[in-house]
Amino acid sequence: MPRTTTVDCPGCPPLRALTFDSLGLIKVVEARDKQQGGIPKIVERWGEPDSSKSVIAVSMIDRKTQPLVAVARKNGQIEVICPVSGDLQATISSANGSDLKSEESNIAGLHLFAKQNLEVASGSCTLLTCTTNGNASIRPIEATDSSTESSVNDSSKTWSICSGGNILCCKVDTSEKFALFGGKGVEVNIWDLDNCTKIWNAKSPPKNSLGIFTPTWFTSATFLSKDDHTKFVAGTNNHQVRLYDISAQRRPVLSFDFRETPIKAVDADIDGYSVYVGNGTGDMASFDIRTGKLLGCFIGKCSGSIRSIVRHPELPVIASCGLDSYLRLWDTKTRQLLSSVFLKQPLMHALFDSNFIVEENPAGADSLPSEEQTGNIIREEVEASPLKRKKSSKNKENINGNERNKKSKGSEDRKKSKAKDGQEKIASKEKVSKSTSKKRNKSSKYEIPDEEF
Repeated sequence: MPRTTTVDCPGCPPLRALTFDSLGLIKVVEARDKQQGGIPKIVERWGEPDSSKSVIAVSMIDRKTQPLVAVARKNGQIEVICPVSGDLQATISSANGSDLKSEESNIAGLHLFAKQNLEVASGSCTLLTCTTNGNASIRPIEATDSSTESSVNDSSKTWSICSGGNILCCKVDTSEKFALFGGKGVEVNIWDLDNCTKIWNAKSPPKNSLGIFTPTWFTSATFLSKDDHTKFVAGTNNHQVRLYDISAQRRPVLSFDFRETPIKAVDADIDGYSVYVGNGTGDMASFDIRTGKLLGCFIGKCSGSIRSIVRHPELPVIASCGLDSYLRLWDTKTRQLLSSVFLKQPLMHALFDSNFIVEENPAGADSLPSEEQTGNIIREEVEASPLKRKKSSKNKENINGNERNKKSKGSEDRKKSKAKDGQEKIASKEKVSKSTSKKRNKSSKYEIPDEEF
């Protein structure tokens, strides 16, 4: 049986999230009404279940106009869809189209560029892809109909990240000029995307006190700050969390352990120093990366491996999902579980739509009168009926006067009846006292004095 705990869920604020599972389904979860508990519900489902279309990597351009989501699948195809309606915008195959079924050609990293070059047409987008064998490419894609594959322009760039090992994590900074890569047997390295050159490569940590060398195996990574690409955090398969500063040294500046299972997901907070970590047994905690201090664990045990952690860009909410098929929403301040949704399939990734807005006015609100109209109606009623109010007030005064007179007469009658009753009681008492005195006198006559005997 899975490990579960019973936790009271207060509900979450209005939000919208997209989940991607192992059967290739995309499900939209929304929480609309905070007054009814803020319970998130599944509102849409896109796609048909197919294990060959399992989602491996996702990337999203979160903006108000023309948002896009890129989805990399297990069969080697990359789909660009609209996160609002679910319409398919573009479909392309991976770089190695001849060997799609090989695990080495699976896409390990995917990024959809929000800041496109001026040379790219308005109806296209730019993608960064990286396979597990280390082949990376940047290519602009023209959007076409969903029935045909989209064409790739000749201005694409390709290069090799590593000669050996497997790439498992890829992350692009906010400026979209630098990207970091790491994996099994591959040390974390940073590349300049404009020139496709390596600018920094990490150095493996030294042997421990027992002389044992820790093998290189990175599973996840993220940049700490939006404005600084020199500091990033990486999680390893040896349950270690490492902080790197490329301006200081090649080895980790700070390293600490978290439980005893591999780190599966890492995400940074918007404050620039807090980090959220999830492992393979469902444990989730937040750390102060400046000192490595544990800030606290999240209340509510997950029963499966955590595969994705996403921080909402505006609300104090963080989402986690994993192999237990639950999407969980947490409060970043109290680390309390706000709500959870069961989605049936094992989840691979989750994303937030920060531009989701709940309509405050219900349907048909336009037919209701406005505040100015209601104010004018009230004023007209007040001006039309001043005389009626005066007459009604006089009648009320007369009625109140008659009632007062009746009440005063009734009180006087009650006083008179009480006085009569009192006099009768006094007279009865006097009669009783006279009769008792007569009896005493009679008894005194028949008494024989003691002196005569």
